Parts: sequence; structure tokens; C-alpha cells
Amino acid sequence: MPNERQAVADTHPTAAYRVIGTPRPKVDAVAKVTGVLRFADDLVLPRMLHCALLRSTLPHARIVRIDTSRAAALPGVAAVLTGEALPISFGILPITQDEHALCIDRVRFVGDPVAAVAAIDEDTARAACDRIDVEYEALPSIGSIEDALTTPEPQIHDYADEGNVHKRVALDFGGVDEAMRSADVIREDVFFYEGSTHLPMEQHAALAEWSVDGRLTLWTSTQTPHYVHRAVSKVLEMSPAHVRVIATPNGGGFGGKSDPFNHEIVVAELARRTGRPVKICLTREEVFYCHRGRHPTLMRIKTGVTRDGRIVAMDFSSLLDGGAYGSYGVASMYYTGALQTVTYEVPAYRFRGARVFTNKPPCGPKRGHGTPQPRFALECHLDKLAEQLGEDPAAWRLRMLQPPNSVTANWLRIGSMGLGPCIETAVRASGWAGKFRRLPFGRGVGIACSSYISGAGLPIYWNSMPHSSVQLKLDRSGGVAAFCGSIDIGQGSDSVLAYCVAEVLGIEPLDIRVVTGDTDLTPVDLGSYSSRVTMMTGHAAIQAAERARATLAAAVGERLGMPVDRLVFADRRVFDVQDPARGVSFAEAVQIAETRHGAVGTTGSYTPPRSPGRYKGAGVGPSPAYSYSCAVAEVEVEPDTGIVRVPKVWIAHDIGQAINPLLAIGQVEGSVYMGLGEALMEEMTYRDAERRLVHHHPSMLEYKSPTTFEMCDVESYLIEEAEPGGPFGAKEVGQGPLLPIPPAVANAIYDAVGVRVDEVPCAPHAVLRALRDKTRGKEPRYGPLSFPDYAFPEPTFIRTPAQGGDGREADHRPHSEVGGPGRAG
Repeated sequence: MPNERQAVADTHPTAAYRVIGTPRPKVDAVAKVTGVLRFADDLVLPRMLHCALLRSTLPHARIVRIDTSRAAALPGVAAVLTGEALPISFGILPITQDEHALCIDRVRFVGDPVAAVAAIDEDTARAACDRIDVEYEALPSIGSIEDALTTPEPQIHDYADEGNVHKRVALDFGGVDEAMRSADVIREDVFFYEGSTHLPMEQHAALAEWSVDGRLTLWTSTQTPHYVHRAVSKVLEMSPAHVRVIATPNGGGFGGKSDPFNHEIVVAELARRTGRPVKICLTREEVFYCHRGRHPTLMRIKTGVTRDGRIVAMDFSSLLDGGAYGSYGVASMYYTGALQTVTYEVPAYRFRGARVFTNKPPCGPKRGHGTPQPRFALECHLDKLAEQLGEDPAAWRLRMLQPPNSVTANWLRIGSMGLGPCIETAVRASGWAGKFRRLPFGRGVGIACSSYISGAGLPIYWNSMPHSSVQLKLDRSGGVAAFCGSIDIGQGSDSVLAYCVAEVLGIEPLDIRVVTGDTDLTPVDLGSYSSRVTMMTGHAAIQAAERARATLAAAVGERLGMPVDRLVFADRRVFDVQDPARGVSFAEAVQIAETRHGAVGTTGSYTPPRSPGRYKGAGVGPSPAYSYSCAVAEVEVEPDTGIVRVPKVWIAHDIGQAINPLLAIGQVEGSVYMGLGEALMEEMTYRDAERRLVHHHPSMLEYKSPTTFEMCDVESYLIEEAEPGGPFGAKEVGQGPLLPIPPAVANAIYDAVGVRVDEVPCAPHAVLRALRDKTRGKEPRYGPLSFPDYAFPEPTFIRTPAQGGDGREADHRPHSEVGGPGRAG
């Protein structure tokens, strides 16, 4: 038989065999050509192939011709793919299935993949890519929000709402125009938030293996194995039961690994075609092309207040540069208008937004997903209003908080609300009263607040199934295996899963073996995004553990002859609360239950409560709970250079109940770090010469991000007030603390030198320009001058809870609200 296997391998170098044991392979010239490793016992194993992608050098073009013959003829090349081999589109959202594994007829940004090669090593694969000849017909490219609004043709995608406007929305809660008439002071400002990328330490990587029984296994650094599983099954037209996706532990994600990606599908198809394992690891430059980072966003905000500082109405408009594909963009657009109402009481609120397509790498869900941009605009806008009203910005915020256990004007249900204690803590810790408007020129302090969701209230594909499930297997040795589809991307979710199970069963976290992110072995969890894992996996884990405890308690109670309500699970024992000496070890309890019932296993699931909003667009914003943060930043500004340094940040975060305070503090400080980078230096910018739209600096060397020298001291406080809807009272901590940092820094710059930087990043040239304008008697400000005169659709009117609404679109608006199109500007 070994000789037969060898003969087969020589004839079919792609044949797949598994080797039992670890015989030492002999790599010879034949192996290098055939791709087969020979072993001393004549067993053979196909050699792993390496994949490389050929990417577009033009931002927008038709593909006229692709000639792969020279690449295919290169020794060591096993397969070459073009877009025609994978014609089925995919995408993360069901309404934007606009990507192909390889471009078929058109490229839409510099870096769009057009062909793929699998070869015996990475160098050969890249050399083969250089031999692929592609003829393009260049098309006009779109490089900015303004370009997209004024250039309807050629369309980047033909499914856009109009021209190159991907999606647009207009919602009016309560009648803003009428409410604005009761304001004593009305202020309007325009802000811009530049795009930035995630910059995880680990690049994207994937490895696919095709088995002889027609099954595919894909190992990949993803935050959403469930959705990758869907995409791969769809594009390869395989039964999902024959596709296995294993999410490897991530060296950072921050939202950048939340989409299904081209390279994951490509290596899967190459493995199927060659019968050999195929691996790809993107270069750092390619990670910049994958992007899915922060949307560049232009915002206009108008707020009406009474003389005593009560908000009567708010009108918010946003325009997002989405890049070349849909990604999560529709949700990102809605998020720019969703959460303004959950921090401060806003009785009437209007949101108008649009996302446009441009010929740049696609934007998506960077940490905070669509909410840092409007939070920057709102908190800087409120700082200006406070000064206009003669109010202390910290004290004013305290007076206008949205009440706990309430429903906002846009129908978001608030549970616990700890922003007040957050403000009080940050103000007290920072010595705000002795510093605000009191420090010498060049030094200042600024304050900002924020809120974020603890998981989205609806799944990406709307259905009634659970958002997260956990399966437990109790072993007679006393160990427990916990299976869940969630994936740890560095936030510590694996340990949270173990803590929840251990707490309920009275054992130690080290007694829990956690198995996650494997679509063959674990029940579905929708992924590690939107700060959802602690909330949703935590609930599922607790339910599964409570069911296991009930099973054990019934069996032990029967054995010991006592009611189950007297049994306590603690210290790896199950014992009588009235007589602790009377009991059994946890392992014995499992054995008793297994004797009584057979193998002990349980499941638990979690589905968020339904939101009260029923209008179109109400799916973005609802959450089981909202976290809150307040940050005070102290800055030092060099007037001669415009350089801004942040020596310290004080931040308080309403976490509900911290399950692991050390992990939580780490998440807070990591958020401060990322917020600091966005506030001062990070930006995705492009060379626009002749509209080539080539990335300025796609490397970690040139893309400016804070090092340890730029990172400030952070004094973190966890505000713990248990959230009734959270697992053990917990709320999110992974993303919310980022949001107040950029506006706190911008507000501190004004306190330090008296100039407003209404644009992120607050770069030295921006500060310096504003300072020079100040000395010339001009407005001491740097930022966008206007908001485009874009005709948004007529707003959908929804009555607020205070108006007796039911969360649905109203049949008609108040008479005074009837008017023409919702033009902004």
C-alpha cells in the first residue's frame, strides 16, 4: 500500500494524505517541483502552497483583458485564479453584497484584487503575479465627499440610492423646526473627522485545507467566523455543513477583521482546486488596502437652547466618505445619528445622513463604529454653547443628562445611566475647578462625555434566533468544557466566559476549558463586534451554567436526601448551607448526576429584548444597555509650532459591574490610546495627483500612531452601578471610552490657547493656522467652512414618547412642520 500511495502521489501531486506521527520529511528537487513531501516510511504529504494577490494600480477602471499564461508557466506555480472563477458576490450586510473575491469587470480602488496565484513559496507566488498582464480602460475617479455629490456618473455601484450616494436617510423625531422656534439661543457648527485605520499588530492571515472527502477547513484571523462561514459557503456554492471556519486568536482587530475578506475566499477556492493547503499572510501595505476603518465624516449640528441651558431641539447632518464598497457602511451612517440622544435630554431631534462611494479603500467599523465622529462634533459644539451661555461645561452637562430608565426621542430605551457619577469623578480627580480657564497660556483642560452600546439589538441578518449560544459539557473529573462561537480578539472574552460559568457552578475559572470560534464545534455567536460579547455570551453562559447547576442539584439533593434550595455551589463543592460539612465535591456531583441522567451537558442562549422603535432605521442604535464615559484631558500647546502634547487624561467609565476590573482598566486605557492617536495624528490620506488616489503612507513606519513617548498618563475610574439587563450587572467597556478623548483634547486646546480646531486630527499645522488667524484678528478657528447644499429626502416624521407616539412613522406631521425637501446647508 505505501508503494501504491507513492505512485498515486507521483501521478497526482495534489493528492491529499495525512501522516500519523512525525516522520522527518526529505525535501528534494522532486518535492520542490511536485509539491509532495516524501517521508522515510514512504508516506506522502502535499506541500503547503502560498498565495499572493495581484492588485489594481488604478483607482477606477474597466478590466479589458487579463493574460495569466506567463504566470501559469512559471515553475512552482500550482494555480492561477481570476474573477471569472468566482462570479458570486458577497458582503457583510445582506443589502450590500457588492464585493467579489477577485474583480471581474471593474476595479474600484488602488489595491482592489484582480488575480491570485498559489505557488510553492511566497516569492514564487509574487513573481508569478508580476507576470500577469492586465489591460485597463481608465474611468474617472471620485476622491472626496464633494466629488461624489457632484459626480453622479460614472456610478461606482449601480445600486446606490442616487448617483454615487450609496445611502441616505432623513428622520425627524418630534418636529425640530417647530421646537427650534422656542429656543432663546441657536448655534450651528460644522466639523470634519478624518478617516483612520485600525493598525492591529497582526496582519490578516488565512489558511485553507481541502480534504479528500470534499470538506473545507479555513483558519483565519477574523472577528466574525459565523459571517465568514456564510460568505465562503455562498461564493464557493458549498453546503455550509461541509465548510468549517476556525477563528484563530487575533493579534488585534478593533473592527478591521469584522468583514469577510477576498483573501479568505481566494485561499479556500485555491485549496479546493489544488487539493493542497493554501496559506496567505497579507503584507502591511495590503492591510491598509483591506482597511474598513473610520469613515471620513463631514458634520453639521444646530442646537436650540433656552436661556437657562435646556436643550429644546437638535438638528444633526452627516456626510460619510465610504470608499469603494458597502461593508458595514449603511449601519455606520445610521450610527452617526443614533446616539446623540442617550447622553443628554433632547426632546426634538432630526437626523439627516448620507454615505457616498469614492474610489478609495472601503471604510467600515473601526472601534466605536460610526459614533466617534458625531461625538466629537457634539461635544465640541456643546463646549462652544456653554461658553456662549456663560456656563461651566462640566456643570452644564450634569444638568441636562438623559434620565435613567427612560426612552429617548428617537426611541432608544435607556436602563442604568451612570454618566452623572462619571462627570463628578473625572472633574474631582482632575482638579477641574482649579484648572479650567485658570492655567497659564499654552496649557489647558477640556472635558467631553460619551455613550456606547453593549451589543446591537438586532442581528445583521434579521431573524428570531439567538445572538449567542453556549454549550457546556461536564466531565466526571470535575472539569467543564464551554463551547461558544465568540472569538477573543485581545479583549479577554474567553476569560469572561470562564468566569461566568465558574461563578455559577462554584468552581475555579481554571477548571473551565474554553473552546471558541469553530463553526464545526461551537454553537453560533454572531461575532466580536459592537462590544457585544460580555453582554450576550455572558448571558448565554450564565443560562447554560444555571441549567447545569439545576441538573447537579437535583441529583445531589436526591442522593443526600435534602431539598435543592439548601444546596450551595462553592469552593469546588456542593454542600448543605445549614451544615457545610455535609456535601460532595463538584466532581462527585457530576458523577452522581451522570449516574442518574447520563452524560451531563447543557446549553444557554441570549436574544436581546426588542426595541420600542418600529420606524425604518430603528434597527441601528438599540442595545440591551448603554455604557457612559467622561474624560478630562490636559494639554500643552507650543504656540510657535502648533505641537500639542497631552500629559494626562482622567477618565471615568460607567461599566455597570466589572467582571474583571483589571481587564476592564486595560480596555479603558487602550481606548484612550486609540482616541489620542485619532485626536492628534492618525489619518488615511491619499495622493490626489491626476486622481490616482494612491495611499500616502501604507506602512507602520509612516502612518503616524502614538508610541510610548506620545502616550499620556491615564487615571482610570470604573463607576460601578449594576445594570439590571447585564450579566452579573455588567455593561460594555471595549469601545465607549475612546469616544470622549478627541473632543476633550480639542476643547482643551481652546482652553490652552484660545483657538478652535474643529477637525480631527488636531495636527500642528491646524493649530498654527488658527493661532495665526487669531493674531490677525480673524476667527481663531481651523476646520471646514461650510456644509454642502445637498437635498436630503423629506424626513420621515416620528412622534416622540412625550408626544404619545408608538415608535412608528406618523401618518402625518404637525401642520407647522410641513414643508419642502430637507435641504441642509
